Amino acid sequence: MKREFASLNAQEALHVAIFIEERNAEIYHQFAEMFAEFRDPESLEIAAAFWDMANEERRHGTQLQKRYFDRFGTRPCAVTEEDIRDFIEVPRLENGEIFTISRLKVGRSPRQMALEIAMTAEQNAVRYYTRLSENTEDPELRALYREFVDFEANHSDWLEKKVSEARRTSGGTKLA
Repeated sequence: MKREFASLNAQEALHVAIFIEERNAEIYHQFAEMFAEFRDPESLEIAAAFWDMANEERRHGTQLQKRYFDRFGTRPCAVTEEDIRDFIEVPRLENGEIFTISRLKVGRSPRQMALEIAMTAEQNAVRYYTRLSENTEDPELRALYREFVDFEANHSDWLEKKVSEARRTSGGTKLA
């Protein structure tokens, strides 16, 4: 039976957050590999952006693992992301985007578009954890959710800087 993320205790929530970071690192790695296979300069630029994001997710996953061990030691936790009903921070690249991302000339570079996919996922995670932190009555969980908000905001800030750099180098503009 699947559970809502909000029903998890602090240990379970932190454990699942580690899985989320690891899952996203793998998704970004797969995106990078997929674009690298095209071997044209724009696709290689997109691949590089996704490899950067995969490394950033792995780094944050490692930080969360350290936090887990500091707080809970080696106590096992059986809950995994598959046990959760909510989809949290899943970067999505639609099938059509794979083939059109390098052909679109709408003021955004392919690298910028790839970074924006990840930024959207991170911003959704910030909103999700913010909502949980505001609605939970458990002080320990509220504090943990606030940590997640800060963590995901750091991801989002990092990506916003990368998007801004991509805009400067490509001369692109932000679309509403």
